[in-house]
Amino acid sequence: MNLRVEMPPGPVVSIIIPCKEIDDYARECVKHCRQLDYGSYQIVLLPDYAQDKMDGVTVVPTGPVTPGAKRNIGIANSSSEFCAFIDSDAYPRGDWLSKAVKYFEDPQIAAVGGPGLTPEKDGFMQRASGYILSSFMVGNISGRYKTTRISESDDIHSCNFIVRRSALKEAGGWNERYWPGEDTLICLSIKKSGKKLIEASDVIVYHHRRPLFGPHLRQVSRFGEHRGFFARMFPENSFKLTYFVPSLLVLFLLAGVLASFAYPFFGDILLLAIATYLVLCLIAASLEVKEAKMLLSVWLGILATHIVYGLSFLAGFAKRDLRI
Repeated sequence: MNLRVEMPPGPVVSIIIPCKEIDDYARECVKHCRQLDYGSYQIVLLPDYAQDKMDGVTVVPTGPVTPGAKRNIGIANSSSEFCAFIDSDAYPRGDWLSKAVKYFEDPQIAAVGGPGLTPEKDGFMQRASGYILSSFMVGNISGRYKTTRISESDDIHSCNFIVRRSALKEAGGWNERYWPGEDTLICLSIKKSGKKLIEASDVIVYHHRRPLFGPHLRQVSRFGEHRGFFARMFPENSFKLTYFVPSLLVLFLLAGVLASFAYPFFGDILLLAIATYLVLCLIAASLEVKEAKMLLSVWLGILATHIVYGLSFLAGFAKRDLRI
């Protein structure tokens, strides 16, 4: 194992980073991992194919497999008591592991996560995407994208996920079939074992966003499709009202337009509802945006996010299965 020891060591943690290739984002992630204020850890980097070696990093080529399969390969190539998973387009704050490990003093806690904040150095449209995701108009998942509070969870996102190896083994490892959504399934398995999952506002990573509009909305469509499918197949932690709201919004708009042709007074109700919704989206954008010139992009982005997610959720809910 390649361990860095600078402070009095706590339990050894394996930092597992799946990636397609060792690009600038992956190098940035490794750089910040090396600067952690934690005593003992190993870095395992998992590109598709063999690339140049990196000092102090265990590089394991995996072939073009799913992120879940990469994480399982990372687990197999480590032997520490804890595994810390982070996406290659994210990087940890310096106290990431030291903050996370303290929560495991409670033996009932199996996994700890925290927010994936948008880096301030991200581009204009990347930061706009981050503001959309952290707005109250995306429901309770907005806590994933800003610092909130310590709370018990049933669905920690995989870009910031620290977990006991014993819990991973009991859960059967990461699901290798579905992506995204593999984090939802492993959290479900852990919860079924009776252990706790905690989301803590001080366990922080910075996660580069997909820029508006195209890349952001393509990601949203995948999230919506998988959540819709999971709501039917794995309702224990995916069948929640907040996940259905964008789809209900889309259906309401469609039904309102059709009803207004037969009953004109429905048109007035629909216009009032749309106006209220637009104002709420504008308020949500105003509360997040720090730059006035970004307000229009974030406002339109919230609208587009709801429509794309809502339609994708319905499509996923109707499907018998999903392809990678």
